[in-house]
Amino acid sequence: MKKLLIFILLMLLPIATAAAASSSVDASGVSVAIMSQTPNPARPGETVELTLSVQNFGNENLKNIVLTAQPEYPFSQVNGESLTKTIPYLNARQDDDEAATVKLKLKVDTDVPAGTYELDVVTTDSSGSTKTTTLNIEVRGKEYAQIVTISKSSIDFATEEQLDFVVTNTGTSPLKNMQISWDDSTGTILPVYSSNTKYISYLAANQSVTVSYIVMADVNADPGLYQLNITLQVEDYNSDISTISTKAGVFVGGGTDFDVAFSDNSDGEMSFSVANIGNNQAYSVKVSIPEQDGYTVSGSSSSIVGNLEKGDYTIASFGIAKEGDTQSTAKGKSNINTSETSNELKVLIEYTDSAGQRNTVEKSIQVSGNTTSANSNVQKNSASSSSIVYIIVIAVALAGYVMYYRKKHGENPAAVQKLGSLLQHGKKKEGN
Repeated sequence: MKKLLIFILLMLLPIATAAAASSSVDASGVSVAIMSQTPNPARPGETVELTLSVQNFGNENLKNIVLTAQPEYPFSQVNGESLTKTIPYLNARQDDDEAATVKLKLKVDTDVPAGTYELDVVTTDSSGSTKTTTLNIEVRGKEYAQIVTISKSSIDFATEEQLDFVVTNTGTSPLKNMQISWDDSTGTILPVYSSNTKYISYLAANQSVTVSYIVMADVNADPGLYQLNITLQVEDYNSDISTISTKAGVFVGGGTDFDVAFSDNSDGEMSFSVANIGNNQAYSVKVSIPEQDGYTVSGSSSSIVGNLEKGDYTIASFGIAKEGDTQSTAKGKSNINTSETSNELKVLIEYTDSAGQRNTVEKSIQVSGNTTSANSNVQKNSASSSSIVYIIVIAVALAGYVMYYRKKHGENPAAVQKLGSLLQHGKKKEGN
């Protein structure tokens, strides 16, 4: 029996030794867990505060338990914050509500990708026994987007214009199920071919997307700056919706267009009708004839016609001469060309638009009719000289004839009456 008892004791000795060894390594029986985390998830580049629950499950009371955080990437120590916390006393076999709480603050690296990262926490009791607990901390980037640019600062009336909104994810986490909408409270600017709301299913961090609308401004509205109220809704990982509101200004109005038509050509003066065919009023309108081949302007080459409402027109007149072609004949006389012409004339229109900008529009028009030129004046002078010579020749011939008649017939009354009749007939021919 004695031998049997010794054998049993020898068999139990290794088990007792192992139990004692296990008790010495994990004697604290301390459990460490995360009670709360702010913010949750942790944000890159920010500080995360951990509230830890420290609980004694062992059979012995513990004193002076030291808890030390051992941060590695992406976590680091916050300046002025200790990584070590001391708990004076922990009862044995604690319930959950008896656990001690400890707060730790850590810095999260700025460029860390979203993910779950480990943090080791070491607890040491007064006997020197230690235990390492690994905590899992989720890190997720900022979910933030903004409207970076709008493609146009001004649009015209009653004209289809494309308006582009560039949306950028300026956070460090992808965005999903985004909704963008806008409105003009006055109803002047409205979308066409679609509603004012569009959707973006996914947008990665630091990426941009362009959302396009076709818009039109009411032709009866006044020119000016109109406010667009823009709303951007973003869904985060927890399916919570956050709303970003902003404003943008769009000027409605601006430039216009003109139609210039040849109106009249008389006495060396050409007249033109100038019509505002655009959707905006034109201010301080000036019509000019620039220097150009084929035409010369006598007097002023510019005419200020004032303001022109849309659809209104005015008349501008200038002294314009067509430069004709003069060719010398073999006898040295001028061969003058005057004919019905159809020529292109450039006209400049300067005006101030509804946005206050000065603009210049060039138009080319067809000028038709008998143009007055220096060569035609030469032709008139030549015709006049020919008539004078013809009259002198006839007068000399009649004078010679009278002298001859008197010499032959003397003062015979019948002959004198006949001569008077001949002279009267000659004057009629001269007049014709």
